[in-house]
Amino acid sequence: MRSGQRLGRRFGWLWGAYGASALGTWLAFGSFELIAIRVLHAGPAEVAALASVGAAVGAAVAVPLGPWVEFRRKRPVLIAMDLVRFAALLTVPAAFALGVLTFVQLLVVSVVVAAADITFRAASGAYLKTLVRAEDLLVAGARFESTAWTTTIIGPPLGGAAIGLLGPVATVVADGVSYLLSALGVRASGGHEPPPERREAARMRAPELLDGWRYILADPTLRPLFFNTALFNSLVMASQPLLAVLMLGRLGFSPWQYGLAFAAPSIGGLLGSRLARPLVTRYGQHRVMVASGALRALWPIGLAFIGPGTGGLLLVMGVELGLIFCCGVFNPVSSTCRLERTRNDRVTRTLTAWAVTTKASTALLTALWGMLGALLGPRTAVALAGALLLATPLLLPRRAAVSVTGAEVAAERV
Repeated sequence: MRSGQRLGRRFGWLWGAYGASALGTWLAFGSFELIAIRVLHAGPAEVAALASVGAAVGAAVAVPLGPWVEFRRKRPVLIAMDLVRFAALLTVPAAFALGVLTFVQLLVVSVVVAAADITFRAASGAYLKTLVRAEDLLVAGARFESTAWTTTIIGPPLGGAAIGLLGPVATVVADGVSYLLSALGVRASGGHEPPPERREAARMRAPELLDGWRYILADPTLRPLFFNTALFNSLVMASQPLLAVLMLGRLGFSPWQYGLAFAAPSIGGLLGSRLARPLVTRYGQHRVMVASGALRALWPIGLAFIGPGTGGLLLVMGVELGLIFCCGVFNPVSSTCRLERTRNDRVTRTLTAWAVTTKASTALLTALWGMLGALLGPRTAVALAGALLLATPLLLPRRAAVSVTGAEVAAERV
């Protein structure tokens, strides 16, 4: 990545908006679960439902929003989704102050935030394609990726300190305010946004809900990348609760050690995202995507061998560092490939289908791995997830992708 390469003022505002909301998200990481446990005295089943059901239902709610957003200007949608998240989150401290906060409210808010988050991400991908040139998409993606890992490093420690001083409700306020700042940043980006293609029908038809999945499954590049991403992310996330049980329970690690084991290695994501552009320039997009996608699958199996003490802590940090570094390279390269391969009039529906599938499969496998952990033990379940991850490189695209050309678009419309 060329140092100081400028992508324009409008991209700068969008980038800043993303950074603000990402920091707020990590400041409030785990706050809903803490509120459920400490304030509402929820049990394990309720906490698990809050973590999985909210995301799954939110993904289902977001399904019809993809086709709806596709035919509307994306900038107003981004602002609206930020304001929806801001308003939803602010109901939590308001209810807490009035003494009427309930578990159902937390669940509803988590659903609203999850649906708005999916819609925002899908619309932002389409909006990004109007802000930067095609050859700059990787630079833009790498900057978003580096920001994500930077906030991952900074956010949880600051959020933990805030929770210790002010309680978990305070971090929910911070998260809500971050979405308000994001809305202001998107609004400040200004400029002219090309009008979306008009709908042929006045009302959305039921088959249109599946357009995103149809487009992905019909494309020889997007299809394997879609299955690879969904399976990899789901297996990695499904093993995290079991790893927490193993480290904080049987192995006797303290909470600060557990947090350090996953926060410190995030520096690898920052480094990987900075190297993504130079690697693609030298070796090509396809080679870098396949190599980093294969290498990231090799690391998680090492978590099955974690032991107590300093050695075990260093093992987790080493595994996570390697995993996150490879993800830092892979993520911006794969997201660039996805945007390049998707027609402009299909971006929102495609990204919505992608995000909905990832969230739903993560929720499903998390619940399944919870049962496997109860039956086989957490270490065995973590090892099983790691073993299955070794097969995910087989789903990576085998041929180099090309951008959708004007001729292809014209041919598809005939």
